[in-house]
Amino acid sequence: MNDPRPARAGPAAAALGLAPGLALSVAAALLAVGAQRLELAMIGRAWLEAPVLAILIGAAFRAVVGLSPRLAPGVAFSARILLEIAIVLLGASVDFVALGVAGPGLALWVAGGVVATLAAGYLMGRAFGLGPRLAALVACGDAICGNSAIMAVAPVIGASAAEIGAAIAFTALLGVAVVLLTPLVQIVFALTDRQTGLLAGMTAYAVPQVLAATAAAGPLAAQLGALVKLIRVLMLGPVILIVGAVARAGGGARMRLSTLAPWFVVGFLAMAALRSFGLLPHAAVAPAAAATSALTLVAMAALGLTVDLREAARSGAGVVAAGLCSLAILASIATAMIVALGVR
Repeated sequence: MNDPRPARAGPAAAALGLAPGLALSVAAALLAVGAQRLELAMIGRAWLEAPVLAILIGAAFRAVVGLSPRLAPGVAFSARILLEIAIVLLGASVDFVALGVAGPGLALWVAGGVVATLAAGYLMGRAFGLGPRLAALVACGDAICGNSAIMAVAPVIGASAAEIGAAIAFTALLGVAVVLLTPLVQIVFALTDRQTGLLAGMTAYAVPQVLAATAAAGPLAAQLGALVKLIRVLMLGPVILIVGAVARAGGGARMRLSTLAPWFVVGFLAMAALRSFGLLPHAAVAPAAAATSALTLVAMAALGLTVDLREAARSGAGVVAAGLCSLAILASIATAMIVALGVR
């Protein structure tokens, strides 16, 4: 007797399903590398680094050609899984002692900044005419970790698909703007690598955006920026528990540990601890750094492919205004942190 249940796709079939989108992401990344080399050959300097170019190329492809359902699985895999692996490997390059600012003071400042941005972002969203659920989504996305925070909070507060789409679309677009503007801010205000990393870690909405924003500043900026950003990500668990309690959705009691502490955050911190205590072979650092760069570049090309510029344009003036105000608050807090912690 035949089993009426559909057969599950095997590993080979799953890999084939990912191949088209993964290949497109790799192609966009390689094109970005070629464009950076062209910049160097023509003007002697790469004003736009390959990670930034990868995002722009991906977004342009999405806007002009679109993203077919056949490409979507591989693009999503590249933007998420490859990125998470890159984040873990980035930890192998992080030495807490060398960074010089890691410690309770940094964590408290970041946590306080998240709380302040959440409260102010929600109030400003309401003042700009957003509904309570949309205002909450925008505030969480801005303050914590963009799309991940929005998707995690949405079911807790009962947000609609339209509200989720509006919040995600503009958050993705504004995040790309942060990537493009951070190198310019570093030049205009003569920021050091550490200062640039702290600024990027506090203002960018996603880890790949932090890495792209700090690409021109060097590895120290990327390491500190990733550390600051991951502290913000760790705030997602407590925030969801509080939001769930306030919304009386009961979401807190059912929250999974993987949401409270994502595996890649734990992996990053573990690798950084091994490096800081001298337990990681020195010979492994360079290959890990090279793999991080390659995976991050592909992930950022995929991130660009996920940005729907037309959807962002439909988000509305209220979402735009609330997002910009939240970004201004984060930048102000980052400036205060630089001064208070004596980051040089």
